[in-house]
Amino acid sequence: MTAAAIAPAPGGLGAMPWAEMMAAWIVFAGNLFSPGPNVLNTIAIALGSGRRVAMAVVPAVGLGVLVWGAAAVLGAAALFQERPWLAPALSALGGGLLLWFAWRYAGTALSWSPAQAEGRLMAPREAFARTLGILATNPKALTTWLVLVSIFPVASASPAAMAVMIAGSVLVACACHAAYALLFSTRPAAAAYLRAGRWINAGVAVFFAGLGATLLLGATRALT
Repeated sequence: MTAAAIAPAPGGLGAMPWAEMMAAWIVFAGNLFSPGPNVLNTIAIALGSGRRVAMAVVPAVGLGVLVWGAAAVLGAAALFQERPWLAPALSALGGGLLLWFAWRYAGTALSWSPAQAEGRLMAPREAFARTLGILATNPKALTTWLVLVSIFPVASASPAAMAVMIAGSVLVACACHAAYALLFSTRPAAAAYLRAGRWINAGVAVFFAGLGATLLLGATRALT
């Protein structure tokens, strides 16, 4: 059997930019571990309304991430075909945003308080609608996807790779929010997390700062 016979077909699984996708998914998951409006909403519902209602946020998160991801990835792909120089420029923007995230997370770590945000009892349908509304209007979702498309090689990715990138992001978001819903529906676990929140935010800050500096350095070399 020749090497050509065993080589992955163009656009197949072997041709996927797995390293870049894994990096983007890790950044996405790391972003979810430092609570923003969506995560705080899930925590509040879990604390105030219990596990059954809190799990209703998971499909809402999946739907919202699917829309955000498709808009960001497909829109960036079309734009990069017309303006190739925007790829390193977007990498620079993503690096800057990661450094900004790192600064914000470091500030959260320094000012961390164990005060709990209590939710109120609601129906699963209300939890779904509220979660979808928060995600649709959350500026953190936009900035997060700007970072993700600066890591993922949108300009050269195949349609299959884009679909895998979006689907993986949906799975990451759903898994993280399901974990929050399960964890924070128990008071002892919620209290333990709130005590450790300072160190979790500090760890995310260090990780984002390192990745942001790497993106900025690579973009600087590409533009010069």
